[in-house]
Amino acid sequence: MKRHLSQRSVTALLLLFLILCASVWFAGSVLFHEDASETAAVEPAAKEVSPAKDIPDVPLKKTPVHLSQHIVEYHISVQLDATEKKLSGAQTFSWKNTGKNPVKELYFHLYPNAFQSKKTTFNKESGGKLRSDQMKEDSYGRMDITAVKTAEGDDLLPFIQYVQPDDGNKHDQTLIKIRLPQPVLPDEKVTLQMNFTVKLPYVFARMGYAGDFVMAGQWFPKVAVYEPAGTRGRKTEGWNLHQYHGNSEFYSDFGIYNVRIKVPSDYTVAATGFPAKPPVQEGKTKTYHFYADDVHDFAWAASPHFVYAEEPYSAPNVPGVRIKLYLDPKHKALKSRYLIAAKKALARYSEWYGPYPYSTLSIVVPPEGGNGAGGMEYPSLITAWSASDEKPDLELERVIVHEIGHQFWYGMVASNEFEEAWLDEGFTSYAEDKLMEREYDVKTNAPVVSSFITSPAPLHQLSWQYGSHARYADNVYTRAKLVLKDIERQIGEKQMNKVLKTYFERWKFRHPGTADFQKTLEDVTKKSWSDYFNQFVYGGQMIDYSVESIQTKPIQQEGLTVYENAVLLQKRGGSYSPVPVVFHFGDGTSMVKMWNGQDTSIRYKFVHPSPVAWVAIDPNYTMMLENKHINNFLKNDVDKTWRVRWTLGAVKFIEALLGMVAW
Repeated sequence: MKRHLSQRSVTALLLLFLILCASVWFAGSVLFHEDASETAAVEPAAKEVSPAKDIPDVPLKKTPVHLSQHIVEYHISVQLDATEKKLSGAQTFSWKNTGKNPVKELYFHLYPNAFQSKKTTFNKESGGKLRSDQMKEDSYGRMDITAVKTAEGDDLLPFIQYVQPDDGNKHDQTLIKIRLPQPVLPDEKVTLQMNFTVKLPYVFARMGYAGDFVMAGQWFPKVAVYEPAGTRGRKTEGWNLHQYHGNSEFYSDFGIYNVRIKVPSDYTVAATGFPAKPPVQEGKTKTYHFYADDVHDFAWAASPHFVYAEEPYSAPNVPGVRIKLYLDPKHKALKSRYLIAAKKALARYSEWYGPYPYSTLSIVVPPEGGNGAGGMEYPSLITAWSASDEKPDLELERVIVHEIGHQFWYGMVASNEFEEAWLDEGFTSYAEDKLMEREYDVKTNAPVVSSFITSPAPLHQLSWQYGSHARYADNVYTRAKLVLKDIERQIGEKQMNKVLKTYFERWKFRHPGTADFQKTLEDVTKKSWSDYFNQFVYGGQMIDYSVESIQTKPIQQEGLTVYENAVLLQKRGGSYSPVPVVFHFGDGTSMVKMWNGQDTSIRYKFVHPSPVAWVAIDPNYTMMLENKHINNFLKNDVDKTWRVRWTLGAVKFIEALLGMVAW
C-alpha cells in the first residue's frame, strides 16, 4: 500500500531541506493459467444469490502449468445490493494440508469485522484512522457467516469460535476457528461450503463504498496460512494466526479463484484475474465471471460511472498483458498518464526482477471522496489515488509505479505482512524510487528522507508493535528502503540488481522471510552480513556520528608558529565503515581521513601550519542511514558556549519540526 504525504509533511520537508542546504554551505562540503475443478453444491446465502455449484467451470488446458503450489481453491458467487451496501455470498472452498501432521481445525480471517465497532483491535490501535482517512462515525461494517457445511453435509456452524491470539480482545471478531469432524491428513484436502454476508462501511482501509462506487477488498472468509516446518525459519509446523491490526496488511496462500459477481445492470466490475466469459445480463442485474490462478488474494471494484480503457502491452520480459483501466470520469483526460506509467513499471520491474506472468493488469481510479480505497495492491489489480485533483502532479505516476511494484514483492514474492512487512513495503519503495529516477528523472533526496526517521525500530517486527502508523510507515517503508539503498551503495548497483533478481527467482510463489533474503545477499556477495543485519534489520539502529570538539593551540616548531589540532569524534548509533571525515584549515586546505567507525570515539591529533577551521563527517552524505546530520559539522571559530547552544537548539528544532510530520 502506498502511504500518503500530507501537506504538513510537504512543508516540513521544505523547511528541513533549507536547513540541510544551510548546513552544507557552512561545511563547504565538496561534494494465468486456466484451471478449475468441479465444485460441491452449496445452499445460497440469500434467494438472489446463485449457489457456487452454478459457477461454470473454466475449460482446462490439456496440460495445465502451475507457477505455484495450489494450497487453496475458492469458487465464489456474490451479489451486490447497491442500495443497502451489502454483499451476499456463497463459496465452496478447498484447502490442502502441506504439512506432515494431521490438522484438526481451520482458521479464517473475517477482515470486515474490523469495522463493526470502536472496540475492535483495528479501531483501538488506529483510532479509526488510516493515512489521512477517517472512519465515519455512523458507518460500520461487518461479516456474518450464515452457513458452514462439509462436502458430506456436516453442519459446522455451531463449531465456529472467535479467537484473539494477539491481544485477547473479546470485542475483536476478525479471526475464527472451525473444528473439523475429521482431521485433514498430510497431502489430503478438505472442502467446505460457506454462506456469508458483508455490510460495507463507507470506504475506509481498503474496502467499502463511496456513493455508488464499491471497493471489495478482503471481502470473503479467507483461510489463514498453515506453515510447514522450515517456512520463514519456522522450526515446527502450524498456523500463522493474527487478528486484523491497525498497521497490518495480509498474508495468504496461493491457489485458484473462480468468482461470479452479480451487480446492477449499469455497473462495470474490475477484478483480479481475467474474464472467464462475457458478462451475462439478467433483467436488472449483470453477472461477471472472473478466474485467477497462482494468486493469493482476490479483490474487485464496481461502479456505474467507470470510464473503461484497455490496451495490450508486451515487452522483452512481459510476454503479453492487457492493461485495463477503470477511470473515474473526473480523470478521463488523464488516461494516457496512467497507461504510460503502468507500461514503464511493468517493463522495468520485469527487466530488473523477473517476468510478469499474468495476462491482465487492472487499474482502478476511485472517485473523489473514495481515497480509503486508493493506493492499494491486489494480485493483478491495483488502485490509484482518488480522482480529487483535476491536475495531479507526478504523485499520480508514483502511486501507479509503487502499486505495480507490489505485484512483484507482494503478489509473487508473498511475504508475511503481519510479521515482516518490510520485505514487501521496503522492497517496493526501493523499486519505486529507482524507477521514478530512471523514467521520470525524480531523484529521492536520501539525506532529507533519512532525517525523518526519528523513532527507528527493528524491521523484523510484528506490524502492530510499532505503535503509531507513522512509526510503522517510517520504518517498514522509509528506513527499509534506505537499508536497501545502503546495501546497494556498498556493493554497487550491478551486484544489487543480481541480489534482487536472485532473491525474486528463488522465492517467487513462495513465502520467504528476512533470513532468506539475508542468505541470498550473502550467497551473491560471498560475505557475511550478520553484523549489518543485527544492527539495522533485526535491530533498530541508525547511524549517528558527531564532531564533539575541536581544540587548537599555537606551538613553536623549528622557529615557526604552527598549530596543534585535536578533534574528537564520537559514535552515537550503529557501527559503519568507512566513515569519511573532512578537516578544513584556516589556510583553505583540506584533509580527508577514513575512520573505521567501530570504536565509541576517536581523537585525531595533528600539527598543521594553520588551525582547523571546521570539521565535517560524511559531507557528501554517503551513509544512507545517518539521520542526524546536524551534529556532523562543527566550526572552530564559534564561542564554545554559543556553539553548544546552537547545536542543541538546532537539533531540538529539527526534532520538533519532524514531530509535525504525518503520513
